[in-house]
Amino acid sequence: MSALLEVSGVSVTFDGFRAINNLSISIGEPELRAVIGPNGAGKTTFMDIVTGKTRPDEGRVLWGEASQNLLGMSESAIARAGIGRKFQKPTVFEDQTVRENLAMALRNKRGPLNVLFYKTNRQARARIAELADEIGLSDALPRRAGDLSHGQKQWLEIGMLLAQDPRLLLVDEPAAGMTPAEREHTTELLTRAAKTRAVVVIEHDMEFIRRLNCKVTVLHEGSVLAEGSLDHVTQNQEVIDVYLGR
Repeated sequence: MSALLEVSGVSVTFDGFRAINNLSISIGEPELRAVIGPNGAGKTTFMDIVTGKTRPDEGRVLWGEASQNLLGMSESAIARAGIGRKFQKPTVFEDQTVRENLAMALRNKRGPLNVLFYKTNRQARARIAELADEIGLSDALPRRAGDLSHGQKQWLEIGMLLAQDPRLLLVDEPAAGMTPAEREHTTELLTRAAKTRAVVVIEHDMEFIRRLNCKVTVLHEGSVLAEGSLDHVTQNQEVIDVYLGR
């Protein structure tokens, strides 16, 4: 499996604090990867660098078959290249219906057409139905997004990202604040998405990560401390000392 994303030797310092320290991570396609580590380990900064929000001081971030350098690209150009990101707090259009939210996400994929003039054609309607089915919100299509539960809003946002057909999906703490049933559905959703693309999940919840059943990267002080299956990394003495033993 060749790497879709290759982060190598990346460092970034904020006000004298080295948030990322010679970090190297390689993500394949398709792949599901969990990234864990104590607070301040650099998990969010890693995502910020990949999406162009933060510029590192050194290192390389290469993307796709052509090994395109993401570091010279704007956030919007990186998103267009096929990298989607879901933040911890869901950002959906609360006053619009689930259907309208998905339609807007599809429209955004097509470029800057004005929302008002975008007619939902048959193909788009079929894709919206397919996405709603995938995220488990088929029955909620006519509902206002603001009326959804926390978990359902998270799924809608994942659906809106999937509408843009990213090759890499970065997801920040998807299980936070969810009921056990919602977490189970989220596990299925992410596992299924990772069959056709790369999905990287930042999460603190070990039980949730165990259910994802994927390779785990442990970050500590801005670099990779350990990598492998959850059982492998949780038996690593250094990981126990810096993270699990707390």
